[in-house]
Amino acid sequence: MRRLLSNGLAMFAGVVSLPVAATNPPSPPCVYPRYQNDPRLARLREFFEQRDCPAQQFSEAFLRASDTYSLDWRLLPSISLVESGGGREARNNNVLGWANGRHAFASVDQGIHQVASRLAQSKLYRDKNLEEVLETYNPGANYPAVVKTVMQRIAPE
Repeated sequence: MRRLLSNGLAMFAGVVSLPVAATNPPSPPCVYPRYQNDPRLARLREFFEQRDCPAQQFSEAFLRASDTYSLDWRLLPSISLVESGGGREARNNNVLGWANGRHAFASVDQGIHQVASRLAQSKLYRDKNLEEVLETYNPGANYPAVVKTVMQRIAPE
């Protein structure tokens, strides 16, 4: 009986462990272009690294969001540096200081994309030039000049 039972279990285990041809669903096409060879990515990483900023790890997210929403690629990283020291002082995944830094995002990537979307599509920002966008984002007297200076440090126009 023991022999029959143990042989049966061994046979059952062998059947259960047989390889099954699994078909994985096809991967969705890449929504964003790859940035490995993009000189902007190298420049952003270098810029953040020189300043010891945690935002360096989100350099590609800044580029994807900028490209997706047709923003100057230097804008979001510059706001990040001014608002949160490039992520050093960020709370709640909010490296862009959205809503005076009080808004919480599920991830830094989500925050970058959500703010980029607002800058491009919201009635508050749409159809404004860079100066007006920055004045709306933060009405501080020197804010536009400070952000534009950082943009020039990342890369001249």
